[in-house]
Amino acid sequence: METVVVIVGAGPAGLATSVCLNQHSIPNVILEKEDIYASLWKKRAYDRLKLHLAKEFCQLPFMPHGRDVPTFMPKELFVNYLDAYVARFDINPRYNRTVKSSTFDESNNKWRVEAENTVTGETEVYWSECLVVATGENGDGNIPMVKGIETFPGEIVHSSGYKSGLDFKDKNVLVVGGGNSGMEISFDLCNFEAKTTVLIRTPRHVVTKEVIHLGMSLLKYVPVTMVDTLVTTMANILYGDLSKYGLFRPKQGPFATKLCTGKAPVIDVGTVEKIRDGEIQVINGGIGSINGKTLTFENGLEQDFDAIVFATGFKSSVCNWLEDYEYVMKKDGFPKTPMPKHWKGEKNLYCAGFSRKGIAGAAEDAMSVADDIRSILATIKK
Repeated sequence: METVVVIVGAGPAGLATSVCLNQHSIPNVILEKEDIYASLWKKRAYDRLKLHLAKEFCQLPFMPHGRDVPTFMPKELFVNYLDAYVARFDINPRYNRTVKSSTFDESNNKWRVEAENTVTGETEVYWSECLVVATGENGDGNIPMVKGIETFPGEIVHSSGYKSGLDFKDKNVLVVGGGNSGMEISFDLCNFEAKTTVLIRTPRHVVTKEVIHLGMSLLKYVPVTMVDTLVTTMANILYGDLSKYGLFRPKQGPFATKLCTGKAPVIDVGTVEKIRDGEIQVINGGIGSINGKTLTFENGLEQDFDAIVFATGFKSSVCNWLEDYEYVMKKDGFPKTPMPKHWKGEKNLYCAGFSRKGIAGAAEDAMSVADDIRSILATIKK
């Protein structure tokens, strides 16, 4: 099949890119390996998830949220928004298409994308002028290799497979990772009477969603350093010194840390209070080894657990199928060009949703990619 643009991935970035291209009447096809769009939100999000960012930072092009939508949306409301977005713009991804390889054919200056139809087992080949990688930052769940992990008799689950603390009532559970998912899952486990421990390796800023909302709003007009000073001061007033509880703060401010490392500040949902009250235990460092139910930590502590939840993030899977990834990506599957031109590669290869700026970043990328493709096609026609 031939088309002008092939988009790989039907998450928010892929959907938005398709809509933006359609606004310019540019033919495009979305290939999605799952049987549904936005599978991360529909299949891999835990039950109590709420969007930590305000609604104005969680909307896609040409369809802002209504006034009746609360500032901070629960997962279900955002999924409803995505459903309405797909229906309104009549987006029709090709589901159950797992892209196996993609290469740039120098002989005709087109991209050749080979995908397996996992329903029929057939191999499909797509040719396009442009290729957009929209598989997102959250590709494959990352579970680190730990010595002896194969001996652990209990349940091991990645945060993408975690649904509710109800499944872990009265169990000793270790949550590995002190980011937003790890802290919120710890809170959820504790609420369902699991004996909860969270393992935190690196320092993280802890703030409220209201404070982060204020900070993100100010960033439109005020330098990052000034916003970071304000946000850090407010966090100090709200929480005081949390280091005695094992919660350490990075030297850089929250937004500077996000820009430099990609690590977002933790939006507290009530976890800090439970840590202060001793309901959630904090261990700093990493896991040294596992021997059956007994985990030995890098600080020498030994403790038994019934289950482990790895909230250790994701790794990009782009380089597994994009053979000519170097036109836009590094080996780690993230853009090689720094922002704000991270979305544009060589040979009409683009990426959307890799800015580490969430839904807002995906929306910005989609508009930039579509505008650039439109300008290229206009030049060719001349």
